[in-house]
Amino acid sequence: MADGFGRRVAGVREDQWSATTPCPDWDVRALVSHVIATHERVVATVTESTPREVESDGDLAAQWSEASASVASALDDPALSSKMISGMFADQPFESLVGRLLCADTLFHTWDVARATGQDEHLDPEAVKKAFEFLEPIDDAIRRPGGFAARIAPPGDATPQTRFLNFGGRATS
Repeated sequence: MADGFGRRVAGVREDQWSATTPCPDWDVRALVSHVIATHERVVATVTESTPREVESDGDLAAQWSEASASVASALDDPALSSKMISGMFADQPFESLVGRLLCADTLFHTWDVARATGQDEHLDPEAVKKAFEFLEPIDDAIRRPGGFAARIAPPGDATPQTRFLNFGGRATS
């Protein structure tokens, strides 16, 4: 997920940072800043530190690189990756939180950035499958203020990616 998101962020042209995204409250700059801030908060949770502030007017591609590297570094540390994190859905090891919720959120936002900036919207099919398998059973828990939008009924012939995106409230057509 991190590589796909990073490629889309690197592909944002200077004139696209204020483009509207599928997330109605965020333009591209705000959406990318949100993803970076989420990664920073997740790392700060496991390291018991203060998350780095996102400089929304700064080099977001560089900040994304730092944030995703921090997550990867924490995952590479056996003590941190196995550390139990209390969260919205359950107590779970850090590696589970990252592999499930953080990856799913990043996957949706990868598509959001791609859609907003005219980049490749195709997501990794295995990542889509895993994210959907995680999210579908907690459907009610993710439909809260500040959480996922209402799901959209997919057409009968929808691809797995379209079903996933519709589940997350994204209209794909």
